[in-house]
Amino acid sequence: MSESLTHKTIRGTIWSSAERFTAQGINLLVLVVIARLLSPKEFGLIGMLAIFLAISQSLIDSGFSQALIRKQDRTNIDKNTVFYFNIVVSIVLYLLLYLISPWVASFYDEPQLNEVMKVACLVIIIDSFAVVQRANYTIAIDFKTQTKATFISAVVSGSVGILFAYYGYGVWALVYQQLSNSLMNVIVLWSFSSWYPKFIYSWKSFHELFGFGSKLMLSGILDTLYRYIYQLVIGKAFSAENLGYYTNAHKFSDFPSSNLTSILQRVIYPILCNIQDEDERLARAYRKFLRLSAFVIFPLMFGIAAVANPFVDIVLGEQWHFTAVLMVPVCFQMLWYPIHSINLNLLQVKGRSDLFLRLEIIKKIIGVTVLFSSLPFGLLVMCYTSVLSSILCLGINTYYTGKLIGVGFFRQMKDISGTIILSIISFILAYRTSFLFSNNILSLTVGCLVGGGFFITGAILFRMNEVSYIKELIRKCLMKKL
Repeated sequence: MSESLTHKTIRGTIWSSAERFTAQGINLLVLVVIARLLSPKEFGLIGMLAIFLAISQSLIDSGFSQALIRKQDRTNIDKNTVFYFNIVVSIVLYLLLYLISPWVASFYDEPQLNEVMKVACLVIIIDSFAVVQRANYTIAIDFKTQTKATFISAVVSGSVGILFAYYGYGVWALVYQQLSNSLMNVIVLWSFSSWYPKFIYSWKSFHELFGFGSKLMLSGILDTLYRYIYQLVIGKAFSAENLGYYTNAHKFSDFPSSNLTSILQRVIYPILCNIQDEDERLARAYRKFLRLSAFVIFPLMFGIAAVANPFVDIVLGEQWHFTAVLMVPVCFQMLWYPIHSINLNLLQVKGRSDLFLRLEIIKKIIGVTVLFSSLPFGLLVMCYTSVLSSILCLGINTYYTGKLIGVGFFRQMKDISGTIILSIISFILAYRTSFLFSNNILSLTVGCLVGGGFFITGAILFRMNEVSYIKELIRKCLMKKL
C-alpha cells in the first residue's frame, strides 16, 4: 500500500469512524431514553415495518452507488441518470406500500400499523435524494462531511423522538424520529455539496451502470429479506412484544459489528478498487483488513455477550430482561458479519457481481431452511440456530475468495485464529466473573475489565501483528495532519 493510499486509509477510517460512532452513539442513547418511556410492543410495531423499508431502500439504490464508486471514468451524465432513477423508483415504491398498508396491518393483526406505515414509508422518498450525494463523498473518501450530516441528523431526530415519547405519542415518536433523521441528513449533505443535478438522463448510462448494479440490487434484496425475515416471522408467529425484545437485542448487538464493518467497508472498497488488477498487492491488503476487522470486532462481540444481563438491566430496566437473553446468540451470529462482508466486498472489487448474486441465493436458501426448521422450538432456539447458519454461509462466501486471490477459508481462519482463541477465553472469564456479584454495576464493570484486560494483555504478550498495525496507524495519525 503506497504512502498516499495509506494516508487516505487512515484519514477515511478516522472520519468514517467519527461519523458512525458519534451518530450511532447518540442514537443508542436516544434508544435508551425512549425505551424507558415506551413499551416493547411499540418498538415491535416499528420492527414489523423494517423489512418493507429495507427492501425499498435496496430497490431505490439498485446497486448504482456501488457502480458509480467502482467506475473509474464516471461522468456527470452517470450521476444525473442515477439521481432521477432513484427519485422515480422511490415514489412508485411509496405508492405501492401506501396501498398495501391495510393488508400489512391485517397480516400482523395490528390495526394501528395501517396509518403508521403510510407515514413511516415517506422516509423512502426522502432518502432517495441522498444516494448520489453519498456516493460522491465516498468516491472522494470524504467522510468528514458525512460525519457532520449524520451528527446533526442524530441530534435533531433524537430530540424529536424523546420529546414526542415524553408527551405520550407512543409509536409515533419512533416514526417522527426516523422521518426527521432522514430529512436533516439530506438537507446537510446538499448544503455542503458542490454537485447539483441537471436535466440530463441517458439510457446508455443507465444500462451500463445497471448491468453491474442490478446483480448487487438482487443480492441486496436477498440479503435484506434474509436479515429481516426473522422480524417478519417473529412478529407473525409470536407477538409485537417479543419482536420488541428481539429488535432491541439486535440493535445493541449490531452496534459494534455493523458499524465497524461499515466503517471499514466504506474506506476499503474505494481503496481496493484502485488496486483491483494487482492480485498480489490486493491479497496482502485484503488479509490485513480481514485480520484487523476480526481483532477489533470479535472481542467486542464476545464481551457484549458475556455481560448482556447486567448491561440490559442497568441501561433499559428489568422489563427488558428477555432482551439480554436473546443478545447472547445474536452477538455470536453478528461477530461473523465483518468476515462475510469483507469476502463479498472482494467480489465487488473484482467486478464479479454475478458470483455475488449466486452466493447470496445459495446462502439465503440455507438460512431460510434453518430458520423454519427451528421455528417450532421457540424464539431462543431460532436465535441460536442462526449462529450455525452464519458459520455454514461463511464457508460458502470464502470459496470464491480463494479462487480469485488465493485467500480461502482455511487461510482466513488461520489468519484470525489467534484472535478467535483469545476472544473465547476472554468471554469465559468475563461471563463467569459477572455472576460473582449481585450488584449489576459492579458485575458489568468487573466483567468488562477482566475480559478486556485478558484480551489486550494476551495480544501484546503473543506479539500479534494486529497490535503492531494499530500502533503504526496511531503513529501516522500523530505525524500527519488529517
